[in-house]
Amino acid sequence: MIETKGHSWVCGKMDRMTDFRIDGYLPGAIGRITELHATYYGQHWGFGLFFESKVASEMCEFLNRFDKAHDGFWTALIKNKIIGSIAIDGINARHLGAHLRWFIVDPDFQGKGIGSRLIGIAVEFCRNAKFKRVYLSTFAGLDAARHLYEKHGFKICEEYKGDQWGVTVTEQVFELFL
Repeated sequence: MIETKGHSWVCGKMDRMTDFRIDGYLPGAIGRITELHATYYGQHWGFGLFFESKVASEMCEFLNRFDKAHDGFWTALIKNKIIGSIAIDGINARHLGAHLRWFIVDPDFQGKGIGSRLIGIAVEFCRNAKFKRVYLSTFAGLDAARHLYEKHGFKICEEYKGDQWGVTVTEQVFELFL
């Protein structure tokens, strides 16, 4: 199971007024991260119950089998409220690569370096674990996220029409070789 205290990973300044910190799992994380995903993708992309339940159930499965030897899970917090997250699912890292998942930053806090810091921490974790490849699944149109992925060295390796999110979109797979 995941350790819950004693490991704040990073502190940073977003601006003169607000500090953020990066931590691991905290009680309420599954609900809050699911809410961030469901709200954002529902409002902007029309995703509904299928997507929300997929996020929640897959994150529950991941956290219940979490192994700190090959998995990573980070939350970004402001005043103890989760405003972002990222995870590395390393269960198949030795064969397929590590899977970057559940990357999101609350729209009210985007553009302030939090997302870049989260991706940096996840990639650093993968390097330290000596993973050879990191990949993520997303879809076309998420330009700000794509910019961050590419800034950290990810390259698009697949693009196709699909409906794994419950809505037909142009699916994209990005990868980073370490």
